[in-house]
Amino acid sequence: MSVEPRRFLPLLTSHRTGRSAVTCEYRCGNACAHPAPNQSDNEYFGDVVKNVVSRRGALKASAVLTASAAGFAALSGTATAAPPPHAGKPGRPGKPGKPVPGTDFDAVAPNTADAVVIPDGYEQNVVIRWGDAVLPGAPKFDFHRQTASAQAKQFGYNNDFVGLIPQDPLNWRNLLVVNHEYTTETDMFPADQYDPENPTEEQVRIAIAAHGLSVVQAVRDPRGGLRVVPSRYNRRITGETEFEVRGPAAGSDYLKTSADPTGRKVLGTQNNCAGGVTPWGTVLSGEENFNQYFANASSVTDPVVAKRLSRYGLSGGATTRKWERYDDRWDVAKEPNEVNRFGWVVEIDPNDPHSKPVKHTALGRFKHEAANIKITKDGRVAVYSGDDERFDYIYKFVSKGRYKKGKSAHARRHNMALLDEGTLYVARFEGNSPAEEIDGTGTLPSDGEFDGTGKWIPLASGNESYVDGFTAEEVYIFTRLAADTVGATKMDRPEDIEPNPVNGRIYAALTNNSDRGAAGKPGADEVNPRNGNRNGHILEWEEKRGDAAATTFEWRLLLVCGDPATADTYFGGFPKDQVSPISCPDNVAFDRHGNLWISTDGNALGANDGLFSVPVDGPNRGQVKQFLTVPVGAETCGPVVTDDLVLVAVQHPGEGAGAAEPESHWPDGGKANPRPAIVSVWRKGRFHSGRIGIR
Repeated sequence: MSVEPRRFLPLLTSHRTGRSAVTCEYRCGNACAHPAPNQSDNEYFGDVVKNVVSRRGALKASAVLTASAAGFAALSGTATAAPPPHAGKPGRPGKPGKPVPGTDFDAVAPNTADAVVIPDGYEQNVVIRWGDAVLPGAPKFDFHRQTASAQAKQFGYNNDFVGLIPQDPLNWRNLLVVNHEYTTETDMFPADQYDPENPTEEQVRIAIAAHGLSVVQAVRDPRGGLRVVPSRYNRRITGETEFEVRGPAAGSDYLKTSADPTGRKVLGTQNNCAGGVTPWGTVLSGEENFNQYFANASSVTDPVVAKRLSRYGLSGGATTRKWERYDDRWDVAKEPNEVNRFGWVVEIDPNDPHSKPVKHTALGRFKHEAANIKITKDGRVAVYSGDDERFDYIYKFVSKGRYKKGKSAHARRHNMALLDEGTLYVARFEGNSPAEEIDGTGTLPSDGEFDGTGKWIPLASGNESYVDGFTAEEVYIFTRLAADTVGATKMDRPEDIEPNPVNGRIYAALTNNSDRGAAGKPGADEVNPRNGNRNGHILEWEEKRGDAAATTFEWRLLLVCGDPATADTYFGGFPKDQVSPISCPDNVAFDRHGNLWISTDGNALGANDGLFSVPVDGPNRGQVKQFLTVPVGAETCGPVVTDDLVLVAVQHPGEGAGAAEPESHWPDGGKANPRPAIVSVWRKGRFHSGRIGIR
């Protein structure tokens, strides 16, 4: 079917992205309004391309291009000469074919409705929302009478990652694991009760309890969707839950505080963004914009410490939330090492509600968007993670030990320990096109694709550092600075990164970077091909021989997002008059057919954020179709896509106008204040027999 690509609406805000200014303030400390923390002068990709011939010689440069072309022939499953252009190999679709299984639905048009809008023939329900009971004894949610003790037993605020772990072969009983990324106190408390300049201690404790994760048992409802039930598995992990620090940096002097002189015990997890379900049934969750919770970085006089704080985005005096007034650990002038105890990948075992969650230092410390796993050919574990900041990097960790199949308690303990030792890498990308063809406009180079090769640069392994001037523990704790030193490629906000279980390739969402090409900032390169990149893009790569342990890879851009009617967008070669507009990709997931599903954050095209499907192979590669939209002011998070169910987290609906006159009243309607919530969607009248995206 043909999808109208230009049904856009006036922008909802004058802020520099599609988010409200309040969202930017509370979610990431208004990061885009501050200089990017990466001020390093390491050689970036554009310089690599310009100098490749002079450094290696023309013959070697030609060999690089030839090897890359051969690699992409391998991606298509072709061992002989590459097929003619537009013959249907990845990146060059042939004539569009019939709808790909999993994507056969009527696309939802861009809109600004205060609702979750889904395709015709589908139904939805709210599974759980902020304030709903998780633990026994949780009181009924009362917006006007909140307490910290109640919130510690209730579903937290601003849900992000959603993990669904089946507990039986038919998937009737499941563990639903959800991150609670951040709090927006001006929206979550009544306006006549909350003074942003003078929050009460109880309000601070409520906010701390609203962070972290929730684990609930969710069962299939015969009427459709999921519903939460009381269960011994139900659990709240908050900003005050005790975590165990593991891996090579555990016990480091940089992690010791007055409250924890061992450097091995941390209270809480903050700003948990995306995540992933491991093959052994646990959940990995990334601590992202933790910097905004720590006050008084401007008072630090030690130049080494000040540089480390600045590289992680810490600046200024008092924080927005003012937590430092009630607990010294949020004041870097008083507890300079507390900030080093955040910015990790954390792991929880939802199967054991009494287990202690873990912070894994071997995976490095930065603004982790997520962490997702692929098993190497020799049975080890590779973990991919993006650092969600303008001009920051993409990382990979490969374990030393080997994965043990099974989800027994013994297997889980063994496999969790795999993340304690291995090699941490950062990515460097090179392109195939002449430098003059990458001019920042998003115009495709003469070979018809943005593509190239890449290398994983080792940073540390166990107690050995590969970075001059850094000990191993410094690499793990100050990973950004170590990656600067080795010349990693500066990216446009790398967010969720996941392996495709069908074709084996890896996909990364690069959300946007309006500073690309600005005065004094890195300009466009082939892997980040647009200056002033407001709409983001999707990166795809395959490791050498398809092995996640490889240290080289071949890459291409699947999508360059935005208005399909403009010249600076690209949809995998698919006809642009037959795709949905998409802006600011954030989280990604896959269905069993191998289709990529993309949720968006900060739509810069003027409509609500949404969830989109896109085939990644065959003649329909690049055919973006919008499956749903979320309410006014909300971001689409999650997602989870099963054969017969789609789950999304609706984050920060109506955020920005304040609690007195909210822009959204979803999900309760009427004059109710908005509440972040999880939504399930299924085929109408055919629950547990109808299939998502199949007529």
